[in-house]
Amino acid sequence: MTDPKTFLVSIFNAAVAAADPEKTIRNHLPAKPKGRTIVIGAGKGSAQMAAAFEKVWDGPVDGLVVTRYGYGARCERIEIIEAAHPVPDAAGLEASRRLLEKVRGLTADDLVVALISGGGSALLPSPAPGLTLADEIAVNEALLASGAPIAAMNTIRKHVSIIKGGRLAAAAHPAKVVSLVVSDIPGDNPALVASGPTVPDAGSREDALASIAAYGMKLPASVMAHIQSPAAAAPRPGDPRFAGNEVHLTASAGVSLEAAAAEAKRQGIEAVILSDAIEGEAREVGGVHAAIAREVATRNRPFKKPVLILSGGETTVTLRAKGKGGRNSEFLLAFAIGIGGLEGIYALAADTDGIDGSENNAGAFADGSTVARMRAAGVDAKAMLAGNNAWTAFDAVGDLFVPGPTGTNVNDLRAILVR
Repeated sequence: MTDPKTFLVSIFNAAVAAADPEKTIRNHLPAKPKGRTIVIGAGKGSAQMAAAFEKVWDGPVDGLVVTRYGYGARCERIEIIEAAHPVPDAAGLEASRRLLEKVRGLTADDLVVALISGGGSALLPSPAPGLTLADEIAVNEALLASGAPIAAMNTIRKHVSIIKGGRLAAAAHPAKVVSLVVSDIPGDNPALVASGPTVPDAGSREDALASIAAYGMKLPASVMAHIQSPAAAAPRPGDPRFAGNEVHLTASAGVSLEAAAAEAKRQGIEAVILSDAIEGEAREVGGVHAAIAREVATRNRPFKKPVLILSGGETTVTLRAKGKGGRNSEFLLAFAIGIGGLEGIYALAADTDGIDGSENNAGAFADGSTVARMRAAGVDAKAMLAGNNAWTAFDAVGDLFVPGPTGTNVNDLRAILVR
């Protein structure tokens, strides 16, 4: 086989290719309407979804999609707006206003196609009456630092918004809304992707308040007062305004992991998938994966060498300091510590959208020599982990993985090769 890094990159590329927007959207095109076709969308992969839709849609269309800065794509009829992620900004606020305006005044003969992918929560700031953009930014920052799972985060987000939690689809009524969703949510509930602007879920104000308490979040008093009031209640799935709408999951972590496993087998390496929905504190999940890899390397169980161990899902990071990093690099630093000194283990952990945290890397590589190489470079791996500074640690040894924006987002890919 090729060298381990090249092999692991090929696995990542296979996972991303399985979520290619043009291929997946073509298989989920809705019937043409009597009236207009309006495309709306939000997320880190939604601009590429819009470009793909233009290629495969045989008919007139116009629309508006918001994506992260640097994640745009060339479209002829659908306007692409870029805004901030993971912390919202004024451009996202304006995008939310324009998306709501875009779907108002439609008729039952019209069709709205919603292109939704992960990242849409931050890209669609739209504070409820009485709240401000600063309030929504404070909520987002508290959520990102809390260690709460993504489902809990998005239940809270939708209760401080006028666009999330199905409200964008409700604004389009009586037009039919067909949502094409790329899932980055463990369990693939489309109502939780991007906080479900076009797909309502059953999460209640009480659920949001319970999560705020459980994770010790400190939110502005104005936000807490709003969530505690009936005005924050989101539309329910049984609301008649959603009758006749359709939701299609076009790509997910599970499908991408299967594609990654198939690519490994094509190259002569057996592959096993632990799960496509792993959640939990990134460093703890990293430690568990390291224990599995050690067991395979030293005892040839529970899987026989050589083998590629795959997993997906979305871990969380509870911020203890202000270092640089993301959940994948933090996972991998804990993993590297756990396999320190062992030969024959190589790993890549990366976000399939191409960005892990706030820097320009998708993740990083690690092997049994990583911690020793960091030490030689003057970096204490355990101190870096304690300070949420995994990016700095991997940067010091040249092991960051920087593929650039991929145009899709099916959450994290963890690939561990035991030779």
